[in-house]
Amino acid sequence: MAHRFLRTLALASLGVVAQFGAAQAQATLSAVKARGSLICGVSQGLAGFSQADATGKWSGFDVDFCRAIAAAIFDDPNKVTFKPLSADARFDALKKGEIDVLSRNSTWTMGREAALGLKFAAVTYYDGQGFLVPREPAVMSPLELSDVKVCTQSGTTNKDNAKDFLGANNVKHEIVEVGSPDDMVKAYQDGRCNALTADSSQLHALQIRLAKPGAAVILPDVISKEPLGPAVRQDDPQWFEIVKWTHFAMLGAEELGVSTKTLPAALASAKPDVKRLVGTEGALGETVGLTKDWAVRIVRAVGNYGESFERNVGTFSNLGIPRGMNQLWSRGGIQYAPPVR
Repeated sequence: MAHRFLRTLALASLGVVAQFGAAQAQATLSAVKARGSLICGVSQGLAGFSQADATGKWSGFDVDFCRAIAAAIFDDPNKVTFKPLSADARFDALKKGEIDVLSRNSTWTMGREAALGLKFAAVTYYDGQGFLVPREPAVMSPLELSDVKVCTQSGTTNKDNAKDFLGANNVKHEIVEVGSPDDMVKAYQDGRCNALTADSSQLHALQIRLAKPGAAVILPDVISKEPLGPAVRQDDPQWFEIVKWTHFAMLGAEELGVSTKTLPAALASAKPDVKRLVGTEGALGETVGLTKDWAVRIVRAVGNYGESFERNVGTFSNLGIPRGMNQLWSRGGIQYAPPVR
């Protein structure tokens, strides 16, 4: 009897702990609402992705994503506090609860999820690592380099990728590790290295900051897969769903032709897929703690995925990056959103 009583007591205690853990696990949305703003971790300044102007106003592709989450929650994209973080500090800041979400050109890897207790919610930008080198003497591939000093940023996957690639292909090289994108530009222009390696999108952002951008070229070779996206802690399933479906709402809106310009027509649409997305049919947003019109709030605030991409990094932006793999699956790319239904 005593053993049975103790076993019953233990199971009851576990139930209480489980209930407490579940309550704690749903805390992020409540904390954000109580605070009145989202805290979003971003880069320390990367053109096209997350950068503050002279007045302190942030803009960029990763910034838009944070504003989209804020819009979904508050119907106000400005209820965001941006916290600039180095590559070395970004994951610790998320683990310690200093930020609610990390939207900072970060690569999704198994090690980062398994070892750091994080979850990547989506791939907002499919990228790959490349090399930036002087235009003269002309080379067509990093395999043609010799005795090259390559600058890479600490706290990223780029150093190991470069060592693996150059070493496996018998390219004599030296890795010069620096702390930030600013340091990369300075080291390159000071002659401490004669090549830069980073995600291709970042190389575009670094190139336009050089004193003579036209004197450098980004080689066409891509040596790695770099799926970039937002990360959250593993302990809050509801928050994970909100962040994940923010991305999918932006993608789905583009695929369905719902944009800042067509939103009024979308709200009057009779198409079932559009009605579910904009919330005139069903209440899917409420299942994750949002409102029926959560996707409308997102599109109204920042636009659909394509609008954000083109405005910040696309072919007519300062970076001039083609959509490529980040085009919708229906247009030859690999960006694909599950249905809102």
